Amino acid sequence: MAMNGLIIFITWTDPRLNSPMYFFLGHLSFLDVCFITTTIPQMLIHLVAKNHIVSFVSCSTQMYLVFSMGVAECILLAFMAYDRYVAICHPLSYAQIMSRQVCVKLVSTAWFFGLINGILLDYMTFRGPFCRDNHIENFFCEAPIVIALSCGDPQFSLTTIFADAIVVLLSPMVLIVISYAHILASILGRASSSGRGKTFSTCASHLTVVIFFYTSAMFSYMNPRSTHGPDKDKPFSLLYAIIPPCATPTSIVFKTRK
Repeated sequence: MAMNGLIIFITWTDPRLNSPMYFFLGHLSFLDVCFITTTIPQMLIHLVAKNHIVSFVSCSTQMYLVFSMGVAECILLAFMAYDRYVAICHPLSYAQIMSRQVCVKLVSTAWFFGLINGILLDYMTFRGPFCRDNHIENFFCEAPIVIALSCGDPQFSLTTIFADAIVVLLSPMVLIVISYAHILASILGRASSSGRGKTFSTCASHLTVVIFFYTSAMFSYMNPRSTHGPDKDKPFSLLYAIIPPCATPTSIVFKTRK
């Protein structure tokens, strides 16, 4: 979290980093800080406290924030891939295509859909009745696990969340794949090995976060719930909720500034 805070401070205060890539990186770091603070503090409290009770309101609020930040990060990662595509494949038109106004609109779009989508998913999770005390087998309130504790039929809620995950996860993933396919074609077409190495190093950190975040989120929300139990879900919840926010591509900052 400290490194993300440092990135936010540097990218938002240093005029030498006034470019779309650092603009997106600063907002990604801010999203990561928000993401971590919705899960880690409560988990640490439960590790040291004897009372592990989470109120209905606290669980609902945490889930809304996790959904909102997660969806916003999915979309922002796709926009960052598009930014890299424009920078590498259309360098002469980069400043015109990725203007300040366009960058602000893209970030605003990510936040807007994240906040709206969080309302939908939170409602679908808690629409059913909960008629007894329940034990959540995870370190934070995650939708599929909470829905399974409902006294009503969870099928409609699970189906809706599955359909939403297809749109939220696969649509940005398509944009990322297309962007990097064009980037790869452009890299392979270059004769300079040094140019290839610099391009690969610039994109490697972003790709690492994308792989961790998307694969773990897809496993948690796009698989049949009968295939595994909560103990198998925990590692994947950990991957998309904690590991990617802690693995923000800090190397981009330092490699570019050399």
